[in-house]
Amino acid sequence: MRARRSSYTGRMWTVKALSGDLAAGRTTSRALVETALARIAEPSGEGARAFMKVYADSARADADHADRLRKARIVRSAVDGLPISVKDLFDVGGDVTRAGSKVLADAPPAPADAVAVARLRAAGAVIVGRSNMVEFAFGAVGTNPHYGTPKNPWDRKAGRVPGGSSSGAAVSVADGMNVMGLGTDTRGSIRQPAALCGIAGFKPTARRVSRQGAFPLSYTFDSVGPLASTIACCAAYDAVLAGEPDASLKEMPARGLRLLLPRSSAIEDLDVEVAKAFESALAALSRAGAVIEERKVPAFDRQAEYFRNGGFAASEAYAIHKRWAARFGEYDPRVAKRVTLGKDIAAWEHVELVLLREACMREIGELMAPFDAFLIPTTPCVAPTIAEAGASDEAYFRWNSRILRNTGLANFLDGCAATLPCHAPGDAPVGLMVCGVTMSDRHVLAAAHTVEGVLAGRN
Repeated sequence: MRARRSSYTGRMWTVKALSGDLAAGRTTSRALVETALARIAEPSGEGARAFMKVYADSARADADHADRLRKARIVRSAVDGLPISVKDLFDVGGDVTRAGSKVLADAPPAPADAVAVARLRAAGAVIVGRSNMVEFAFGAVGTNPHYGTPKNPWDRKAGRVPGGSSSGAAVSVADGMNVMGLGTDTRGSIRQPAALCGIAGFKPTARRVSRQGAFPLSYTFDSVGPLASTIACCAAYDAVLAGEPDASLKEMPARGLRLLLPRSSAIEDLDVEVAKAFESALAALSRAGAVIEERKVPAFDRQAEYFRNGGFAASEAYAIHKRWAARFGEYDPRVAKRVTLGKDIAAWEHVELVLLREACMREIGELMAPFDAFLIPTTPCVAPTIAEAGASDEAYFRWNSRILRNTGLANFLDGCAATLPCHAPGDAPVGLMVCGVTMSDRHVLAAAHTVEGVLAGRN
């Protein structure tokens, strides 16, 4: 898989390779951080748009500390000494959490690290900076009119969208500015940019990773997870974030892997490039001995009900943002429009949505009992250009809806989902999503790792 993705930048890092180099003395954490900082600072690169703030001095100090510990034969985790970024909505002690917005630029500094950030620090991760994002995480396209929009690594001359809302996280990983970008996912904000930028990403079951210290979008849907170059990298960071001591994945041979292909709108109306890559991936898995069973899943055709008027996210976002109602004119107008959708959602509508979600979870839970995971394309499209997606409000919201069409299913189901690249070398990035039910996270990661291995060997 590294060969396939490196057709864009040739510089992406993996936990396995770097931890091996550190253990063998072939590199140091300080050297990795200096490389990361140099890539961020490249005048012709996307560092200035991918990052809201760079922590050069503290990153160097933390890297030196990691190197001293390693000389004393103290290694805190598999990710010890590796550079990472954190999405701008996470608290970093002593710094202002802007969440991609000008409105919070004058907020008081955070008194402490978010739980996710603290766990990463304890594992020895070196934070090189805060990554850019869609304002308040409310958007799938990846644009930010306040701080700029980092360009997708694919077809950079054309200037394609990175996907959102964890836009800077995806671009920073794809361009080798760090090993992992810490992101959040409410309706696909980890998986969409990962898929469109040609990397991997993982959305855990929402309650599995603490959201304390992360600026919220939806109390119901928000999830905290990694964007990285491979599923194995995502799994290493997921274990740290979830506070699980065992970061290993169980072996799941491809032969006999039980995979559901849900016959529904989730596999229809695909861009030509997406359909080609998805069908090729399914064929490769079948040849490897995976059992792929297609079943009709009408629950996946009812997204209009699940997300009507913005659903949970809109009503909860309005509750969060109403304190700044007098400043909505300072928001990205397209974000403000989505936030204000929640103002008129009635209590009875919210109750009905809760009941609908519970029924859907039961239905899919029963359907998934004999399967290891279900497979769908992460996004039904490849990345449009920034100009195309931003040409008008109508164009923006059309692209926003299309990009997030499939990913929101996992959030509504309170499930978990990994995305991994499934395109051929040199083609437009296409993501394959491997999804499971609530709290099946490590099983789904293991299945995704197997799928990744099969696809890596097909060329």
